[in-house]
Amino acid sequence: FFFDRFCYAAVFNPKAVRQRRKMRLAASASLLLSSMLVASSARSAAFGSTYHRHACSTNNANRLSLRLYAKKSSANASNRAVPAADTFWAARDKCWRPDVQDVERISWGKPAKKKGTGSRGVPHRLSADERQLFDQARRKGMLEIGGSGWRSQRRDAPLLNTYRSLCDARGQACIVLHKGRTGEDDLVVDLSPLRLPEIFDEVATACLAFSGVPGQIEAGVTLPSDDGAEDEIEDDSSAEDESRATSEKDPFESRPIYQLPPYNIAWTLNRSDAKSLGKKMAKAFDTAEVKAPKSKKPQHVKPGKGRRHGGYGIG
Repeated sequence: FFFDRFCYAAVFNPKAVRQRRKMRLAASASLLLSSMLVASSARSAAFGSTYHRHACSTNNANRLSLRLYAKKSSANASNRAVPAADTFWAARDKCWRPDVQDVERISWGKPAKKKGTGSRGVPHRLSADERQLFDQARRKGMLEIGGSGWRSQRRDAPLLNTYRSLCDARGQACIVLHKGRTGEDDLVVDLSPLRLPEIFDEVATACLAFSGVPGQIEAGVTLPSDDGAEDEIEDDSSAEDESRATSEKDPFESRPIYQLPPYNIAWTLNRSDAKSLGKKMAKAFDTAEVKAPKSKKPQHVKPGKGRRHGGYGIG
């Protein structure tokens, strides 16, 4: 009786049944794993060298592409301040310039992080239509505007001011196409954002020769003379006074662009010729941003009022 009870408990006990089931599952899993290991080892023994060579070639290609991309990006970044040898223009590198992000911020009416980027007396805030023209100008490298761009509400031309500040931030010439109503347009190339007044005459002459179209130079820049420079600084002046005198001597090194006079090269042509010449100048001065991002409205930006109407917004 006890022997039969023991055999029944050993065979039909639910706990024992579960334990035997677990053991069978573990055995089958171990057999499957061992078969997979054997198959992978055989495959690696047969084709291991080919796979390794392919992986190495892929890694080398990725490294080469990253190296070429870094080289290309660094060349594009340095091309703004140090142009290629075959170009006829150059831009000053070590001087005061605004940041592109600050220029975008003041175009929305927000304050800039860098002091001197904007001014309450010089409007920069853009309307919706001006915003679209500004984005197109960044991609084309040339601003196309109707007439002079004057806005009576602001008593100035905010779009021209903002685009000139952008060109100053990027160290490039400011190319603007003023569309007229009589069928003739004015193409103007402003060299003041280059901030090298000592070579403006040479660049303007080379630019006229490069265009192949007769134009005119509208120079508003007068170089400071060295006569009497020593008399302006007294012997007992401090280092601060000397630095201030040096900055006043060369305003293109320390002053913002809206305080500097323009140096324009102008052509009066019909619409098609003006556009083709503008594209040619944009390519020569490398002003086009092919992958320029579209302007996005920042958060917490309200229309606001101008300073003349009781507001304190910049623009």
